[in-house]
Amino acid sequence: MTEKAKTSEPQACPAVSVVGPGDGETIVLGTTRMRVLEDGSHTGHRLAIAESVLAPHTQGPPQHRHAQHDEGFYVLSGTVRFTVGNEDHDATAGTLVMVPPGTPHTFANPTDRPAVMLSTFTPDLYVQYFRDLQAVFAEGRQPTRQADIDAMSRYATEPATGLT
Repeated sequence: MTEKAKTSEPQACPAVSVVGPGDGETIVLGTTRMRVLEDGSHTGHRLAIAESVLAPHTQGPPQHRHAQHDEGFYVLSGTVRFTVGNEDHDATAGTLVMVPPGTPHTFANPTDRPAVMLSTFTPDLYVQYFRDLQAVFAEGRQPTRQADIDAMSRYATEPATGLT
């Protein structure tokens, strides 16, 4: 141990964040209800976490690519269909899907039952996109494809083109 380490004062620990079952920011996007559990404000913007409930027969966003963040999805209940490029993967409870930057992807709930998943964003960049999109829904409008693309572009995301 160095002399400096022996004599340094204890460092203040960052505050621990505890989000209870009824807590968190709620974002409603059409038939999807998202609960933001961590928006990055307690992690130095390194990580954000959200729980999403997809109603039956919910179509997800257009297939897209993120340039600056990884996105993870852990299916808690139900079945979520992930489309990655031209491949479909039906993920059931207990499945983790990790999407690195640059990978085209989308998701949907094609079933007759709700699906619940936990999503991670590293870093937290993309949480604000969901807030922006909610504002469109709150005005009673459905977002157009171009409005969605414009919102995505503000958060280093673009639609994946040329895929079936």
